[in-house]
This record gives sequence, C-alpha cells and structure tokens, in this order.
Amino acid sequence: MIGALRRWIRGLYDWTMKWADTRHGLAALFGIAIIESSVFPIPPDVLLIAIVAANTKRWLPAALLCSAGSVVGAMIGYYIGSALMPVLGDPIIAFYHAEGAWQTVVDKYNSDVGLLFLLGAAFTPLPFKVATIAAGATGIAFWPFVGVSMVGRALRFFLVALLLRVYGAPIRAAIEKHFDTFAIAFLVLLIAGFAAIKLL
Repeated sequence: MIGALRRWIRGLYDWTMKWADTRHGLAALFGIAIIESSVFPIPPDVLLIAIVAANTKRWLPAALLCSAGSVVGAMIGYYIGSALMPVLGDPIIAFYHAEGAWQTVVDKYNSDVGLLFLLGAAFTPLPFKVATIAAGATGIAFWPFVGVSMVGRALRFFLVALLLRVYGAPIRAAIEKHFDTFAIAFLVLLIAGFAAIKLL
C-alpha cells in the first residue's frame, strides 16, 4: 500500500516538475494552481519551488501567477459546491476520504468563524479544496470568500517564493536527493491536514 502511494506521488511529482524546465513553466504553474484548489492533490508549491530555484529572478511573477491561479481555482471549487455537489463535489470528497473533515468544515462555515477558518485553510497545509467546495455548498458570501482566499493564498505563495529567492537551489536539490522522505512527509501532511480540520 505504501509503495503504491509512493509511486503515485512520484508520478505526480515528476509530471509536475517536468514543467519547471520548459518555457511553459509559468503557464503550467498557473494551471496547476487552479486545479489544486478544487481537485489536484499535489500543491502548486512543488512547481513554484522548481521554477524559482531554476531562476530566482522569476520569484515575483511566479508568486503572482500561483496566487492568481489558486484564487481562480477557489472560485471553481465554490461553483462545484454550489451547483455541482452531487456530480463532482461528493465524488471529490469521497476520493480523499474526507467525509468527517467535510462535516467539520460545513459546521465552521455555519458558525461565526467561517471566514477566519477559510483564511487558515488558504494559508496552511489544511486541504483548501475541501474549504472551497464547502464554501459554495453552504452558500457563504461569494465576494468575501474571494477576498479572503486572495489574501491567504498570496501570503502563502509570496512567502514560499521569497524564501526560494534566497534558498531555492538547495531546497530543490534536497527534495530530489531525499524524495522518499519528502513523499512520506507529504502523506503525513495530507492526512494531518484532514485530521486537523476535525480538531479545530
């Protein structure tokens, strides 16, 4: 089971990373940031790391595109929750075995801390896709949702890009050299993210 998950993560990682060394890298970053906010399991930080490590002068446009793509993806996630829940939303939640986390997110949005929770999900490793879909499903106000998503995602990706501006190459080399460790860490963070939602 662990070996199969590792191979799956490795395949997704390799597919994501191959875009970093092409002239379409920034466009790919924008696209991956879009789909990660509603469907894709690999965070765009992976490609952001590779792009900025390869050329630190691109840290600002990379951060901008990553943030913008993620907000567009958040709006798509919102639409899935508001209009396509039986068709797409429920299967996505089931795919990640996130039914328990889903109910917790819904409860948060139905309380007076909904937007604060959204900000946390946008900035931290909490599964943002669950937060965006649940926002649409619960009917949270759309424009405040967009504004909070924009702030949280920009804070996260600009911080990552700025750190990579200084430490990018060693970070990318460390990921390649110790991929098994990073794969396990990714799985732990993914599981912990869903678990953390239920504890909040």
